[in-house]
Amino acid sequence: LRIDSDDTPFTRHFRRGQLVRFPVAHGEGNYVADEETLERLEGEGRVVFRYVDETGAATAAANPNGSARNIAGVAGERRNVVGLMPHPDRAMSLLVGSDDGRGIFRGLVEAAA
Repeated sequence: LRIDSDDTPFTRHFRRGQLVRFPVAHGEGNYVADEETLERLEGEGRVVFRYVDETGAATAAANPNGSARNIAGVAGERRNVVGLMPHPDRAMSLLVGSDDGRGIFRGLVEAAA
């Protein structure tokens, strides 16, 4: 995934453009919205995560479920809620392949304190 917005409690420990690894554990379901909504989300910087390849390019091959514009996660208007398909909770240790998910949970704990 690529971090496309770093101004949420969920992404405060990442930088915009950073590549992270979160497992994808869904066989179906994807992000769907009409063009007007997609344009608004993009324009407001509310696309938080995007499926990308190892170079950071949002290609069709990098999109595991056909989500519109490779969107993997979006933020609510106040950026206090993020919906996403990948599983940062399954990326908490290098023993399982990635500890990139820790940044999300660390940010949430700090925001709640």
